[in-house]
Amino acid sequence: MSVELTRLPSGLTVVTDTMPHVETAALGVWAGVGGRDERPDEHGISHLLEHMAFKGTARRSAREIVETIEAVGGDLNAGTSTETTAYYARVMKADVPLALDVLADILTDPSFVPDELEREKNVIVQEIGAAQDTPDDVVFEHLNELCYPDQPMGRSLLGTAKTLQRFDRDMLKSYLSTHYRGPDMVVAAAGAVDHARVVADVAERFHSFAKEPAPKPEAAMFGRGGSRVVHRDLEQAHLTLALEGVPQSDASLFSLQVFTNLLGGGMSSRLFQEVREKRGLCYSIYSFHAPYTDTGFFGLYTGTDPADAPEMMEVVVDVINEAVETLTEAEIARAKAQMKAGLLMALESCSSRAEQLARHVLAYGRPQTVEELVTRIDAVSVESTRGAARALLARSRPAVVALGSGRGLDTAVAFAEGLMASKARARLH
Repeated sequence: MSVELTRLPSGLTVVTDTMPHVETAALGVWAGVGGRDERPDEHGISHLLEHMAFKGTARRSAREIVETIEAVGGDLNAGTSTETTAYYARVMKADVPLALDVLADILTDPSFVPDELEREKNVIVQEIGAAQDTPDDVVFEHLNELCYPDQPMGRSLLGTAKTLQRFDRDMLKSYLSTHYRGPDMVVAAAGAVDHARVVADVAERFHSFAKEPAPKPEAAMFGRGGSRVVHRDLEQAHLTLALEGVPQSDASLFSLQVFTNLLGGGMSSRLFQEVREKRGLCYSIYSFHAPYTDTGFFGLYTGTDPADAPEMMEVVVDVINEAVETLTEAEIARAKAQMKAGLLMALESCSSRAEQLARHVLAYGRPQTVEELVTRIDAVSVESTRGAARALLARSRPAVVALGSGRGLDTAVAFAEGLMASKARARLH
């Protein structure tokens, strides 16, 4: 078996998948901390800490960090999400120890030089500005806030210009030591790697992380739904709809994912065919489901002419409700095939495979085998998909947000909120 897992005395997990046919390796450190772990006075600190990891250590300057990796033809990057923060590299097989050394250096001994910190705060302020100029980002920011009111999960990962100004070197060091703990961290590698060598390097370089687990974030509470219209002078109306989904451990997860895919997961999906191909109301429309540790987020997005917004939302709601009751065996089979193809295609990419392994360990405590996942996908049926879809529409009131201009937006969101709620209630009786 190519997948191997070792837990070090600190609680840190090392997981690898050796792929003999490749000459490169993808590896990284995934920490089980993200935006939802932040207190109100820490809003944006997870993302800032990720940025500052590359801005110098006791051994390397910011320039030396990137030059060390790029000198051997590799690349280095990072990302922050709601529940995880990742630092990763892609290198030739001979340079895996070097990449691990750099990753360990930026996480165990960051310098947080004040001048660099102030510059990076300004960089993130520019990032915030860029996001505010991107309608897709703005509408989902409002949707998250509506779905998780007064909670970390409802706040932007970037923070605000005001919250960023509060952060100093001591706060970053404190946040790092509090949330980056051995039991909540995974080093994952895939490609041209040797498990024993990776374990030895990690044991040597990452031994300083505390053995006690990090504090758990507050439980997520999906809001009461409702609607919001954000008026902006835009060419398009951007429409979003959300419902409470299911967490990663829920037995209906794969059935709900199948429903999400057949509804709006590709060009053959019901929404794409009805809204774009048949009616020509939009360029882009899709649905998705994001499972978290203790909650889930079903979302739908589309953009249309403001004058067409009420019709668009009426069609969307009708398609969703009709799909629940009329989904077919052929649609289920097609959605399952897409899921299996995505799973197997990820095995061919070192980067995708390393990320998959890390996320499995953080979510389930171990990597799930391809056979396990395929078996779970194959077990999805018309009945289980219909049950997951009905539960989705009955679980919460919808949250609806529209961004744009024109009087039709208020009509669109009110119509969607009311019709979704009434039809969901009707199914319970």
